[in-house]
Amino acid sequence: MAQHSFPVPTNIPAPVDDGGAKHLKGNDIPAVQLPSTSGEKVDLSTLPGLNIIFLYPRTAAPGETVPDEWNSIPGARGCTPQACSFRDASDDILSNGVEKIFGVSTQGTAYQQELRERTRLPYHMLSDEKLDLVKAMRLPTMEWEVKTLIKRMALAVQDGKVVHVWYPVFPPDRNAGDVLQWLKTR
Repeated sequence: MAQHSFPVPTNIPAPVDDGGAKHLKGNDIPAVQLPSTSGEKVDLSTLPGLNIIFLYPRTAAPGETVPDEWNSIPGARGCTPQACSFRDASDDILSNGVEKIFGVSTQGTAYQQELRERTRLPYHMLSDEKLDLVKAMRLPTMEWEVKTLIKRMALAVQDGKVVHVWYPVFPPDRNAGDVLQWLKTR
């Protein structure tokens, strides 16, 4: 089956490491129930084994024109390419000792379900629409159109503890490849 390609524009600004994620490595994931596109709630703190959680600001809706202001925010653009990079690498990631992959944003579950179906994502998305995980973990965020969005990153979580952090992530479509490289060399 052919996969849809969502290229990342080459002229977007790269994010800089603002230190917003430096406190995460070594910390336990807090017990927070997040709605999933599976229809269930998921508590990342209870997942056994090694799991990969990638977090992103927001994906555009089908036909939505991405405004230039969004493109000018370092690290904002590229959420769908990031999600698709995990789609394309999911078999390799899972065959390298990972139990599950999840994507997390502050968008609602219905919005995430549409993305999952449209881009044929083989993993589930989790909604932190109420910012429970953001607040409990003190995740780095940005404000956009009166909404709090999570800055792009990925976490390797072993038995409920953060063991590796990718932050900032750039370019976003290489995130899954960076995770896979870490898995193969750890």
